[in-house]
Amino acid sequence: MSNATAAAKPGAGTWSPQPDDDPTTACPISPVVDLVFSRWTTPILWVLQAHGTQRFVELERRIGVTPKVLTQRLRQLERDGLVQRRIYAEVPPRVEYEITELGGSLQSVFAALGEWGDAHMSDVERSRAAYTGPLPR
Repeated sequence: MSNATAAAKPGAGTWSPQPDDDPTTACPISPVVDLVFSRWTTPILWVLQAHGTQRFVELERRIGVTPKVLTQRLRQLERDGLVQRRIYAEVPPRVEYEITELGGSLQSVFAALGEWGDAHMSDVERSRAAYTGPLPR
């Protein structure tokens, strides 16, 4: 077991990368980043956290995403346990989405990122403005 893997376990201290670690497998936040920061995931979770239970059309209207993409992302979030879907046997059928306790536990992560953005995005913008190298394609 690498030092990064050992240090990433709860109670093992703060994670820090080691020079001989394989970055594709050693970074403990990579799976979390893939899960949480996929396109449309954060807006969906934010809306559900901020506005509570929402119907599909309410989410679609608030976020501005296509129905196909919203359906795909909601299914992934439901599969991952971050969102719960409730179906009501009514005519017409009613479906509502709400953030789960697991999804809500990400609020502190988003708050920390928001604080980092408030503190540092002006520095990032200055660096971007000063950059004279080739731009990414």
